[in-house]
Amino acid sequence: MAVDFRIASKNILSVIQMIEDYRLDIRTVTMGISLIGCTRATMEDTCRAVYDRVTTRAARLVEVCEGIERELGIPIVNKRISVSPVSLVAAGVEGNPVEIAKALDRAAAELGVNFVGGYSALVEKGATESDNRLIRSIPEALTVTDAVCGSVNVATSRAGINMDAVRVMGEVVKEAAELTRERSSIACAKLVVFANAVGDNPFMAGAFHGIEEPDTVVSVGVSGPGVVDNAIGSLEGASLNEVAEEIKKAAFKITRAGQLVGNLAAERLGVPFGIVDLSLAPTAEVGDSVAHILERMGLEQVGTHGTTAALALLNDAVKKGGMMACSRVGGLSGSFIPVSEDQGMIDAVRAGSISMDKLEAMTSICSVGFDMIAIPGDTSAELISGMIADEAAIGVMNHKTTAARLIPVPGTKPGDEVNFGGLLGYAPVIPVNEKGNDSFIHRGGFIPAPVHGFRN
Repeated sequence: MAVDFRIASKNILSVIQMIEDYRLDIRTVTMGISLIGCTRATMEDTCRAVYDRVTTRAARLVEVCEGIERELGIPIVNKRISVSPVSLVAAGVEGNPVEIAKALDRAAAELGVNFVGGYSALVEKGATESDNRLIRSIPEALTVTDAVCGSVNVATSRAGINMDAVRVMGEVVKEAAELTRERSSIACAKLVVFANAVGDNPFMAGAFHGIEEPDTVVSVGVSGPGVVDNAIGSLEGASLNEVAEEIKKAAFKITRAGQLVGNLAAERLGVPFGIVDLSLAPTAEVGDSVAHILERMGLEQVGTHGTTAALALLNDAVKKGGMMACSRVGGLSGSFIPVSEDQGMIDAVRAGSISMDKLEAMTSICSVGFDMIAIPGDTSAELISGMIADEAAIGVMNHKTTAARLIPVPGTKPGDEVNFGGLLGYAPVIPVNEKGNDSFIHRGGFIPAPVHGFRN
């Protein structure tokens, strides 16, 4: 069979250009590890079992990923681990579950991975004693560890919204912020409150290994806003359906790269390949912004009228292109808009183009919710609970995952800037609505599931 080397070389050069010029990378290779069966009679023995299982199963994760990086020339930015929700592991064991967080942190340091996710509880229909212990321990656990991330699922489309849990999580966020106030409240950057959380999400801080997953699995989270931005850069004057087509083509290429890395990693580690998460994950680096893609479509600055429509186009086109490239799609899959991790979003907040209200509207479309948003330090726990409830409501009513990662840094006011370092970036403190909601939050109980949530 004849091979058209002109086409082949063009494709190769296109991939090289994506990597070198447009910041294509694999944001994360995440190994999911089940901790079910690690519970022992004492907390000390349980911690030892957790440490041993994680370090044994992930012993070659970093080595294999670095080998793939060298072989393919595609940067793998983070190597991560997700584990079964720790509230399940700690159930029936006397003692502080923070000790398990410390064991996971030691394992992360030993292995050289960037993050471990799974200090988590799933309480959308109610909380066990173990869930409650874990939730109340989250501020301490995320303060005394470096790599450990936590999450709590408070709502699903099937169960509705657990408002008692929402109220508690507002208090937990405030406590976590206070405990790490000298470090820009970094504990809050490692904590996500979910609606409709998924067990195959490779992205932090919300990753955990779902109970429906195999013992060990490898999943991949792609990146690539720069690639998409470049793809539509030459389309000045083109119609929006032409823009959508170009985004689909770019997403296809990005996802193919993710699938290749995932398959190679799984094969070399001897574990199943899980999913590719199609999410466009930005950084604060120039040329790696989701907001700039939206502006490339014709918006003067993200946040102006038309922003939500442009984001809808982007999100849908990314999913369509990615799903054609890979049959194992999962996680969150869409576009991320973390304020501190996206230079275009940072600029928009500084300019006053983006408000909390506009962010809320955008979260009805994209993969996540209020993500990496620095808010004034005096914001009450009840107002934070209200923001969590709003995001949960959007997720529940639309059958999608939503979340809140809010950072009320003590002593800050609107206009101040907070630096989180590394991939987490930096963010201007954004104003919030200061009108009270205490009576609403303290009612507690449940917001029932919508009628379309019951599907049998």
